Amino acid sequence: MLRFLRIENFALIDRLDLPFQAGLIVLTGETGAGKSIVLDALDALLGGRTSNRLIRTGEKQARLEAHFTLTPAVARWLAAQSLPTAPSPDAAEKLESDLMVCSRELTAGRTVRSRSQINGAAVTKTQLESLRQFLVEITAQGQTVDLASADLQRQWLDGFGGASLLTQRQKVATIYQAAQRAHQTLVQRQQAEQQRLQQLDLFEYQGRELNGAELADPQELELLEQERQRLSHTVELQQQSYGAYQVLYANDTGGEACADLLGKGEGILQEMLRYDAEVEPILDMVTAALAQVEEAGRQLNAYGEGLESDPERLQEVEQRISQLKQLCRKYDRTLPELIEYYQEIQAALTGLNGEGQSLEALEAAYKAEQAALVDACAQLTQQRQKAAKTLEKRLVEQLKPLAMDRVQFQVVLTPVKPGATGADQVAFHFSPNPGEPLQPLVEIASGGEMSRFLLALKVCVSQIDGVETMVFDEVDVGVSGRVAQAIAEKLYHLSRQHQVLCVTHQPIVAAMADTHFRVGKQVIDQAPALGKKGKKSSQSSSAATGEAVRTVVRVVPLTEDDRREELAQLAGGQSDQDAIAFAESLLSQAAAIRKG
Repeated sequence: MLRFLRIENFALIDRLDLPFQAGLIVLTGETGAGKSIVLDALDALLGGRTSNRLIRTGEKQARLEAHFTLTPAVARWLAAQSLPTAPSPDAAEKLESDLMVCSRELTAGRTVRSRSQINGAAVTKTQLESLRQFLVEITAQGQTVDLASADLQRQWLDGFGGASLLTQRQKVATIYQAAQRAHQTLVQRQQAEQQRLQQLDLFEYQGRELNGAELADPQELELLEQERQRLSHTVELQQQSYGAYQVLYANDTGGEACADLLGKGEGILQEMLRYDAEVEPILDMVTAALAQVEEAGRQLNAYGEGLESDPERLQEVEQRISQLKQLCRKYDRTLPELIEYYQEIQAALTGLNGEGQSLEALEAAYKAEQAALVDACAQLTQQRQKAAKTLEKRLVEQLKPLAMDRVQFQVVLTPVKPGATGADQVAFHFSPNPGEPLQPLVEIASGGEMSRFLLALKVCVSQIDGVETMVFDEVDVGVSGRVAQAIAEKLYHLSRQHQVLCVTHQPIVAAMADTHFRVGKQVIDQAPALGKKGKKSSQSSSAATGEAVRTVVRVVPLTEDDRREELAQLAGGQSDQDAIAFAESLLSQAAAIRKG
């Protein structure tokens, strides 16, 4: 139950502290007086939409705070969220331990920023929205338009069906998600299989081509180039090797070869050694050089004699070089890289040829999930059909006292493709007049009929859910006379099980209130006062806007005398004797209903 609401710098409210009691609480006032602002503040506090326009002009921050009775359901929710179940002991106000404190701060900026707390602990907007279902249900003035929503009608039916139906709907949602995952896995596997076959075909072709090339030595191309050079220049190499042989070892042109000269030098050094031992190292070097020149000459001779022209081998070498270069160009790789790629292909082919998870198994898994979904949806449909029959009966019972004693109502379930919310499209069909066929509610119901229907529906659902406080924003709009009286009595009886907060223009409804507040606008002068020396005192942030005169919303609890005056205003627009008498008759009638 809502015990206290504090609103600071919200819309036209500068500061407002409202204590609440159990029963029927009514807010009245002229059109545009700001009654709905109070409800907007409560909605924003519990995670509703916010914007900069909700922060009072000239202020940078708005603050909302509400105290609720700590029920067992709320205590369990707080424990599940690891949140404190009692107000913070460091709070400025010492509060009773059976209260839960919710607060939200809105800070102006390019986009409004908010910070929410429960019992002093920070919470997210999602957590607030989750908690809201245990605290407050707000039926807004324009919600009759929402009755056209098939999704909302389904939610109301499911809520009326209770915990068992909601559990089954959650089961359907879980199975649907599993079926979606199975389908996604199957589709991905099918796509992967197609890609696998394409990749396998490509790798097998490339593997055959590279295997046929017998790639093994990364240096093969280099070596072949060298061999081709040698085979292409055999004659030149023979001539050059013979020329070098003559220069080094045996010159047949009459001149002396290098070996001959080194031999002479060696003989001279040997003679010198007889007289000076210091030339021995030089002799050793010349002797070694002579030996190397002679060996080089012999090898050159052998090399030249071994050279033979081999056109067939040259052709083979050139063909192999051409083959390797063509493959390197085709695969855009060097020969070492090409050999490495061939090895990668071999490994990839092993993987691609592996069995993996079969398509048949995935298809079977998806079909099993789909079958489970269809079965779960069928069970959900059965529960909805049962809940629909009960709702039809109870809603008609609730509508009869609201001057709709011949009304017909039916919940129509139309099969649709199984999804996260089941396999039913829910539609409310309605006939307010005898002899007229049932038709979709939003197509034939008048504004007054829609208001009564919505109230009756909320009464039915309230018998199932555990919400403590129900808020109605002008649910009685578009009705008068006997219908207004019926709505007043319905709201009163509803307030015996729930705290009911109602904004109304109907004096008959207002007369039934246990607590009555008047909401009105007031123009105040915010001009700063002058000090003793004629200087202005410090200005408030709101006065800093440059406006000395501001409009604020005030909410005043009414005494019995005040209520007569207010009801007279609602009834006749003026407080003359006839209007006062009518107001007194309404209060007397309300007292009699309470006693009854």
